[in-house]
Amino acid sequence: MPKLIVVNRAGEESTVEAASGLTVMEAIRDNGFDELLALCGGCCSCATCHVHVDPAFVDKLPAMSEDEDDLLDSSDDRDESSRLSCQIPFTDDLDGLKVTIAKED
Repeated sequence: MPKLIVVNRAGEESTVEAASGLTVMEAIRDNGFDELLALCGGCCSCATCHVHVDPAFVDKLPAMSEDEDDLLDSSDDRDESSRLSCQIPFTDDLDGLKVTIAKED
C-alpha cells in the first residue's frame, strides 16, 4: 500500500498508508487529520482541502483544472506548490508523496 507523508499545521509529520484509488484528500481525512476540512466532500467547489505539495512530486501530478485554479486564487496561502487534495488521485506512483496542510483562510 502506498505511503503518504502529511505535515499538519503545527509542523508535525506523519506517515500514513492509503489505498491506491483514493484521492489525497480522502487519504488525509480517513487517517484522522481533522484540520483538513474538505467541506464539499471532494466536489472541487471549495478550497478547504488546500495542501502544499512537495516540489519533488509536482511534475507527477495531473494538470490543474481551471476550476481548481480559480478556487485556489481565493486562498491567501497559495503558492506554486498549492493544490486541492481532492483533485489529486493517490496512486502507487505517488508512494512517498509529502503534502503540508495549508493554513486556514
